Amino acid sequence: MKTNILCSTADRASQNIKEHLLRHARWEELKNIPQNWESLVSVHENPQHRIIEIREHHIYQDRIDDKMASFGFDTDLIIVASKHKSMDGRSVLTAHFTGNTKDADFGGRPCELSVPAPKIMRSIIKNMERMAKDTKYTVSMESTHHGPTEMRTPMVYAEIGSSDEQWTDPAAGDIVARAILEAYPENVPVGIGFGGGHYAARQTGLILETDVTFGHNFPDHQLPNVDKSMIMQAFEKSNADFIYFDRKSMSSKERERLSCIIEELGYPTLRESEIKEMQGIPWKSFMRIKDQCDKLCPQGRFRITESLRLLIGEAFRQDPDLEVPKLSLCTVSEDLLQEAISADRKRTTDILEGQTLTYIEKQNGTISRYVLGIEEEMKTAMQNVTNECIKILKEHYEIKYIPDENILYIVREKFDPKAAKELGVPAGPLLGELAKGNRIVTEGRTIEPYMVHKKRIKEIRLSNQI
Repeated sequence: MKTNILCSTADRASQNIKEHLLRHARWEELKNIPQNWESLVSVHENPQHRIIEIREHHIYQDRIDDKMASFGFDTDLIIVASKHKSMDGRSVLTAHFTGNTKDADFGGRPCELSVPAPKIMRSIIKNMERMAKDTKYTVSMESTHHGPTEMRTPMVYAEIGSSDEQWTDPAAGDIVARAILEAYPENVPVGIGFGGGHYAARQTGLILETDVTFGHNFPDHQLPNVDKSMIMQAFEKSNADFIYFDRKSMSSKERERLSCIIEELGYPTLRESEIKEMQGIPWKSFMRIKDQCDKLCPQGRFRITESLRLLIGEAFRQDPDLEVPKLSLCTVSEDLLQEAISADRKRTTDILEGQTLTYIEKQNGTISRYVLGIEEEMKTAMQNVTNECIKILKEHYEIKYIPDENILYIVREKFDPKAAKELGVPAGPLLGELAKGNRIVTEGRTIEPYMVHKKRIKEIRLSNQI
């Protein structure tokens, strides 16, 4: 079925985009267009696309998908070529969906959202970003606004902003036209966004930098109008997978109110860090990892290592119908991990990152003893972690390792100021030198460091459980 591209003679940017659409593909203009569609100006077709040009402004065209179908122009996607208007006159290329969270001052119906096309919008945004390099134009997803809303067909707006200078700029018209013609749906998870400004900066960044896209997005000023029914409408019409909050922009009061509603509805919420952690991993596999990590450490942050990411990604590339890999839970000695981290945090983290697994950072920054991974990989990974952590400790402490019993002893020497005082060492610089492990001479007597340091032995049991 052809994609319908809706243009309007009342919109200068729309006309600019239409002219460049016609230049970038071979089109057939329909000579006998329906005369009883009074606002219809022209129709051009090629095997993949159909340009439908009307006189009226498109934001007031509720049910235009039904009208298209009634005249034989059936479609499963409408892309509207449009202008974006802003008082700041910035040079921007945008894409967005339509809807009203309250009143319908600019088309559509009150408290109604259109059916968006998130996976096509992602492609349009990415195309614009790529094509606009080295130009004066920035690219952004806009939050949901204006009409039409009474639609059953997915629809997305592709726009030039923000004033007549940009609307009639051939360079902008060319970019948007090509971005539309080269757009294709990308099979990535879909989020519903809450928070931010009209230009959804964080959501745009996630579209461009990660493996997600967005359906409807509600900026800060719309949030008081968003209730349970509006959230359900946005989630269902967008065919969404998760909720995203731009936490830094939202008031804590609104975030808490919306979080309660979303938790009641049972929709998953992803943080920006989690979205970035998803990179290269199919949705079902990622959510299985997330769900298990959330149960093990609700306030923690899980880290999927690059080797596990590559292993899962490659398995799905070879067999897209593959069932979600079975994940195995393992516990590693928490004492061993914390001792190694205290000695050399970066190196310990690098050891974990070098294995085929997922580990969890607790809210206080420590590493959880729970580790997830592919069952057949875990035994080797855990042995590697244990061996490398022992190497770190060996470089910093006196240790004794008994492999047959899986027990590690760490021997520490700690300065004992009481013992120094009993040996007649006065407070001051000499005491400080002893504490550093240096020999001193006081009142003709030599005091060796071992005389004022006591040994403490810590036992660590190393059994890993899979």
